[in-house]
Amino acid sequence: MSDFEERLQRAIQRGQQARMADSASANADAATEEELRLKHSQLRSELTEHIEDCLQKLCDHFPGFDYNTVLNEKGWGARISRDDIKLGRGTDKNEYSRLEVLVRAYSDVHILEIATKGTLRNRESLNRSNYRFLKDAMLPDLKQIVDGIVLEFAEQFSANM
Repeated sequence: MSDFEERLQRAIQRGQQARMADSASANADAATEEELRLKHSQLRSELTEHIEDCLQKLCDHFPGFDYNTVLNEKGWGARISRDDIKLGRGTDKNEYSRLEVLVRAYSDVHILEIATKGTLRNRESLNRSNYRFLKDAMLPDLKQIVDGIVLEFAEQFSANM
């Protein structure tokens, strides 16, 4: 076998090894993507349940709020809202309060997002998003974020009753 043929054989072997390595890498990426999708789904499910529990407890402490579960293209979670009429001499005023906490749908940026919108007496009081990379996301930390949001809203609402 000539020197050229040996080098040709080695080049072919290197090409085949590179192809197998690329294929293995693509399979590993697909597995990782599926693992992240599964983790998001599990966290979203457990976190949605926690959001629902927290907002229902808030409704128990402040009668008059209507509770709704939210499952739509924006995310999963819950919403509470209430309309109050403030009577005054010659000026009756409708006042609207609400809190919505959602876990956004899975995206290819591999984050878990908790989106919050809150309104107190017709004024926006909370409008934020909390993010955690899926690889770092832990359920207890996410529950603490939800707890903090609900407690902040409860404090603001009770101060403005």
